[in-house]
Amino acid sequence: MEIMFLDFLQSVRSGVLDSAMIFLSFLGNGGWIWIVSVLMLLCFKKTRKSGIYAALALLLEFILCNLILKNIFARPRPYAVNPEITLLIPPLSDFSFPSGHAGSSFAVAASLGFSGSGFFLPAVILAVGISFSRMYLYVHYPTDVLAGALLGIFSAWLSAAVLRNAAKFKK
Repeated sequence: MEIMFLDFLQSVRSGVLDSAMIFLSFLGNGGWIWIVSVLMLLCFKKTRKSGIYAALALLLEFILCNLILKNIFARPRPYAVNPEITLLIPPLSDFSFPSGHAGSSFAVAASLGFSGSGFFLPAVILAVGISFSRMYLYVHYPTDVLAGALLGIFSAWLSAAVLRNAAKFKK
């Protein structure tokens, strides 16, 4: 069923969509757009709380996703299962489940929501775009992206809970 959905996405490919999806996916590579965003949030007193929430969530998501879960599940990427697909980006060397792009994107977006940041909605829109691009590019299954998004939201929730409790303890 998941391959059928990914194959459907391949049937609607176009030059403009291809370029947009490659760009969106690039923004999520290594979480760099989110790391830069966190650093910028940390620079200003008004947004520092949001930056701290997002930094902790991003770190937790990275550990859970990239260091633990990908290696436990060791799920091959869709293009390895269906090698007839012409990839728009170079093949990747790590496993598919869960999606680190979706995880990091939703970790930061949800953190911004938990911290009450006005940047929440733009971050969610970007997170959805980055996550969708991974399926369009045939490098993740829908369940990889869903699991990554849920992991990111969980990381943000846990980080917010820890930071709130730490603040209460400090008082």
